[in-house]
Amino acid sequence: MRIGLAGVGHWHAAMHLDAIRHAGAQVAAVWDADPLVAATFAQTAGVAVAESLAALLASRPDLLVVMGHPLAVPAMARATLAAGVPMVLEKPAAPTTAALMTIAPGADQFVAVPLANRCSPLWAELARLRADGRAGQVTHAHFRIINGPPDRYRSDGVAWMLDPAVAGGGALRNLGLHAVDAAQMVFDGLMPEIAAAQVGAMMYGEAADDYALATLRRPGGPVVTVEAGYTYASRAPGGDFEWRVAAVGAYLIDRGDACTVATLDDAAVRTVAPLPAGLRYRAFMADTLQRLRSGRRPLVGFAEYVAAMQVADRIYARAGVAV
Repeated sequence: MRIGLAGVGHWHAAMHLDAIRHAGAQVAAVWDADPLVAATFAQTAGVAVAESLAALLASRPDLLVVMGHPLAVPAMARATLAAGVPMVLEKPAAPTTAALMTIAPGADQFVAVPLANRCSPLWAELARLRADGRAGQVTHAHFRIINGPPDRYRSDGVAWMLDPAVAGGGALRNLGLHAVDAAQMVFDGLMPEIAAAQVGAMMYGEAADDYALATLRRPGGPVVTVEAGYTYASRAPGGDFEWRVAAVGAYLIDRGDACTVATLDDAAVRTVAPLPAGLRYRAFMADTLQRLRSGRRPLVGFAEYVAAMQVADRIYARAGVAV
């Protein structure tokens, strides 16, 4: 398959390039609104540069990864949809939920959103346990994703990530959407109540929040906490990551480089083959290409992205933070 990359100034562009090649696909061409950024990326990657987004779309790639400045991405995404090209829509795709919804894909249009922690082995293991009758209803869960200091975005040439008016917030809107999306899986996509929330810029004096903690619940359902931050004291990949789910009869923990499962009918805690956080974009791209080939909907689609944004909006509001 031929895949284009639009907006390669985004800090995840190299991860998408790696994932495309690992999946055995070909990079059709790359483009960025800044010609120097596009040329530098293309030279490093050894790929062609498209002279414009329109030219890239006219080359009819099988899939286009759309990313870049949130104020520009909605128009890029609408152009991709109008051209009938399937799309991976990288986040942040807009500064607000309302702006995101202007992209408005049709029901039959393929839009995959790389909330790649859906590829956590925890989810597949929980589904197997449920199918075998060894796990019941989820009672509580915690999803934590904390990475290093926010100044790394300046180093990556995307200082706008630290401007809430552009990025739509800070750590909660960026990293926290992965945790919120995981919570939405537990809630089967239903909108939760935000029982408590704390969001703020605690450590670095940035306008963007660097730490967020919220408790989500539904009447008669599970209690879920989500935690996101830029407060890890290292720039090394991985940070502090933990997906933890308690279900009737089972307890599952994914720490990125380790995944364990405890059940009432096992004599000992089992180890499940992990999928390190750095490899989840590869897993997401491989899954996306399989789904595109077979005519199935994406693992995470546009509607799930909008829902996660709406939950984040409610967390900010509950914490009294205007974004």
